[in-house]
Amino acid sequence: MDRPWREERLRLAVQGRAVPGIAWLPETSCAGLVLACHGGSGHKESAAVLAIRDRLLPEGYAVAAIDGPAHGERRADGSRDPGKAKADFRTAWREGFARDGMTADWRAFLDALLAWPTLAGRPVGYIGVSMGTAYGLPYLAADGRVRAAVLGLWGASYPASEHLAPAARRLRIPVWFTQQWDDEVFDRAGVAELFDALGSQDKRLVAYPGPHLELSGERLDDAAAFLVSRLRAAC
Repeated sequence: MDRPWREERLRLAVQGRAVPGIAWLPETSCAGLVLACHGGSGHKESAAVLAIRDRLLPEGYAVAAIDGPAHGERRADGSRDPGKAKADFRTAWREGFARDGMTADWRAFLDALLAWPTLAGRPVGYIGVSMGTAYGLPYLAADGRVRAAVLGLWGASYPASEHLAPAARRLRIPVWFTQQWDDEVFDRAGVAELFDALGSQDKRLVAYPGPHLELSGERLDDAAAFLVSRLRAAC
């Protein structure tokens, strides 16, 4: 069956490291671009990223993703096992690995994407929860080209997260921030503290029942609706 999009793969060299990326673009005219960051147990083509792709492409938005620092094609062993990825990410996070590197990677990736005529001048959004927020907040604070974001499933009280609240204070873009009410990884107080730190005037904290889970179903629909509405307003 024909796919209603075209797929492009990229492999960038950023500060001496290879950054594997992928982009899906509508076959018709493109309304904008959304950068999608997977969680700590995923990779750039994980089910959560593909769900974002399938939700936003029909709205006319290209979706693009890169592998995290211990994920997907960046792994020397080539493993996509979620348990291995999660364990390696947590170790890397606590050691401060890729804290600045992921910001540089996202900026270089967006540079490459916006050089394409079909994406040049289009509004850019970002969607990333859990690890996507941990690496996303510093990136968003450093790159003013992103016009709206979906974040959440992370808290200021989590180890090695002391730099996230200062990054959040620098944000001025609309932010949809989600939490799971029964999250077994991030406590409610830490999530609220990180949300409170956001410098955006247009921000909302949206809680759903259940444990720590990547976006899907109703939660993804709500997040995507917010993001699309803000990107349309940014045109």
